[in-house]
This record gives sequence, structure tokens and C-alpha cells, in this order.
Amino acid sequence: MNRAFVKEPDEGAPAEGLPERQVSEHPNFVTPAGLKQIEAKVGELEARRLELLEGDDPTGELAYVDRDLRYYTARLESAILVDLARQPRREVAFGAAVTVSQDGGDRRTFTIVGEDEADLAEGKISYVSPLAQALLGARVGKTVLWRRPAGNVKLTVDEIEYPET
Repeated sequence: MNRAFVKEPDEGAPAEGLPERQVSEHPNFVTPAGLKQIEAKVGELEARRLELLEGDDPTGELAYVDRDLRYYTARLESAILVDLARQPRREVAFGAAVTVSQDGGDRRTFTIVGEDEADLAEGKISYVSPLAQALLGARVGKTVLWRRPAGNVKLTVDEIEYPET
């Protein structure tokens, strides 16, 4: 085919067929904070979309905003709010802040949250992560095996708390 008749993408514009953000096949469980986070993201993206529609979009940002808006709108529509007040207080379940120690040494707290709320820097881990899977159902004093590619680690559950809703 003659290259003269092939449209090249504009500089800075997304390539044709911008891939959609992948939506997890797992149920979309969310904490109250996670639901607010998704709602805020949808609002932020809707506002940015309006700004781009009213002005010039030389970088093709609108395509990215539209894609993210579709993703977060779908996540909002599929959200399953978990009532943390109804979670079992004596075992690890969704929404729990779990303090663990390794060999009686370093202690670290992880909060088990929904996939979109996960942020390791804040100690928030997705309920489908290998660490959360190892912890779910455990009670204080129980040792669990966290299976990791870098090697398995034994963790002891020291504390279980649920944030106030």
C-alpha cells in the first residue's frame, strides 16, 4: 500500500484504538472510603472532560480522560459497599487493619481494601492480593504463610482493628 494514503497520528495524540483500562473479574467490594474515592475520581474526570471540550486539546488528552471516565464509571456502578460494622471483630475480613510481625520482629499494619483503593505506600492492600488472601480468616496469634515469588514468609497476626464508619 502506498504510504501517502495512510494517516499518521497527530503528534502527542494517542495512537488509534487507545486500549481500554482492564476491569477486574473479581467482585468490586469497596470500603466507605473507597466508594468516596471512586466518586471523587468520577467527578474529577467529568470536570476535566468539560474543560477539554470547552477549550483546545492539542495533546489528545480527551481520549485518555474519556477512557478513564468509562473505567471509573463502570467501577462505581459495580461497587459493592461492605458495611465494616458487620465484619467479624475477632478475625481478619475485608476492611480490617491487620498488624503482623515477622518472626516476632518488625511489625507492619495492612488494611484490606478494594482493588481500586489499594495503595501499598499507605499500607492498603487489595483483598485479592496474595498477602490479603493469606490473612483473611486469621485470628490474633495465628501464624500465616504469605506465598511470594521472592520466597514464602511466615507472619503472625498481632492485632485486628476495623476503622469506624
